[in-house]
Amino acid sequence: MIEYIKGELTELTPAMATVETAGVGYGLNISLNTYSALQGKKEVKLYVYEAIREDAYVLYGFYNKKEREMFELLITVSGVGANTARMMLSGMSVSELCSAISTGNARLIQSIKGIGKMTAQRIIVDLRDKIVALGIADEIPAGGSVSAPVNNAVRDEAVAALTMLGFSPAPTQKVVVQILQSQPDLPVEQVVKLALKQIK
Repeated sequence: MIEYIKGELTELTPAMATVETAGVGYGLNISLNTYSALQGKKEVKLYVYEAIREDAYVLYGFYNKKEREMFELLITVSGVGANTARMMLSGMSVSELCSAISTGNARLIQSIKGIGKMTAQRIIVDLRDKIVALGIADEIPAGGSVSAPVNNAVRDEAVAALTMLGFSPAPTQKVVVQILQSQPDLPVEQVVKLALKQIK
């Protein structure tokens, strides 16, 4: 399994990035969000999803793990294939998509080409809990802007510990992210202790 490809970006189009490493050029299908993130870069690292079919071996490239995780969730939904998932991640950022799913905004999801009413509703029903459990749905402020980055390893460990203690993932995730945004250098045990005082 290929986890990521790191090397020189030799070609870039809105749908495809070619990354050369060790003399081999890998063609990776990308979303518009990844395309934007790669602008002006020579050395790149793309996280990979391998789609292996009888008639094809296709690589999808993602600028970060969050986008790949969302892609992998989307293709688990009946009626959503790899190209549709890529189209969705081209039409909306991961945080916008998370927001639409968590708030049940089917109309916004339907605005993406190729997504009908039934598919939009299926995406919401199937993925609402999963995006929280996997930590993809980082806290999105009311303004819709992306929250400040937090230490993902500490966050995931703290959320997992609190979930094992019997707290539900959604409010736990929210509290942990808030703590790490205000005190980014806290170790896991301190985050858990503070979260225990705050989770309602």
